[in-house]
Amino acid sequence: MPLPPEEPQIHESAQGPSATTAAGRPAPTPRPVPGPRSAASPRPGAARPAPPAQRPVPGPPAPKSPPENRSGGDNPQLQLIPAPADGALDAAEEALDLLLDSGRSPGEVLVLTTGERHPWAAHELSFGEASYWAQQDTVEDVFFADAASVDRVAARPVVIVAVNGGDDVAARALPVARSRAGALLVVCGDPERVTALLGAGV
Repeated sequence: MPLPPEEPQIHESAQGPSATTAAGRPAPTPRPVPGPRSAASPRPGAARPAPPAQRPVPGPPAPKSPPENRSGGDNPQLQLIPAPADGALDAAEEALDLLLDSGRSPGEVLVLTTGERHPWAAHELSFGEASYWAQQDTVEDVFFADAASVDRVAARPVVIVAVNGGDDVAARALPVARSRAGALLVVCGDPERVTALLGAGV
């Protein structure tokens, strides 16, 4: 008759997946779970080459490309369009049309004026500054701003500056505009004046 008590002892020693037969001690037996850890490649030597290949693969490249478009470039291409102060805004409009016709998205372009505001900016500001500046954040259309507010404008791949007055404003705005341009800076104005304002880096 002592045989039945021996049977549970044998069952205890067996490597059963149901670790609940003992008094709760089976927890150490199910710990061979380090299988996923080995996949992380800390222990196995073959897995070590795998993780470096996986690290570059994740999606960081995708988020990096948009910021590159919106952030200012260290050395954007400079295009100078000679124009008198009273014709700088018209020249900027023509440059904008050419850019859009060449395939540039409207949301990639920022237009700054150093003198009189662009009519669009004046119109939109009549509805309040909050709604006006909110349109910049949507990045859906060309954004027109007064160069006096250049510190508030966000970087875009293309920045067009119409030097249509405001010597002090232009002197401060042009270097900042260059830092906001990701790929191309177009300046419409007097070449000698623009070159002097931008400095030898032109």
